[in-house]
Amino acid sequence: MEAQPKGEEDQQAISPKDVGWMGMLEEKYRKIKEHAETYPYVWASYILVYGGFGLYFTYRWRKLRQMEDRVQAHMERLRKLHEAEASSSSGASVEKALPPASSSSGALVEKAQPPAKAQPPADKAVE
Repeated sequence: MEAQPKGEEDQQAISPKDVGWMGMLEEKYRKIKEHAETYPYVWASYILVYGGFGLYFTYRWRKLRQMEDRVQAHMERLRKLHEAEASSSSGASVEKALPPASSSSGALVEKAQPPAKAQPPADKAVE
């Protein structure tokens, strides 16, 4: 057994239970580093492929966020336009009187109902 180098004896004597999680991480890192040094083209292809995927998905994610921001800005603009039209048209129209509040305290005020849809002309027969 004297032919074995001292490093191999140390590796056989130390079990994974004795090393702990930090030692296991160091051992895993050492194996990955050896593999990367032995096969650099494999690791370069990993970096190229998965890095490309990462760049592509990042690009698409940013475009999606920009589109959402534009849609929200348009929706906000339309909401303000709709409110402005509603306020200008409600000032010109005759407001209906609200029915009395149904609660006994009288603090609850009901909202006015929106106008009903226009009925079709009476001269056309609906079949």
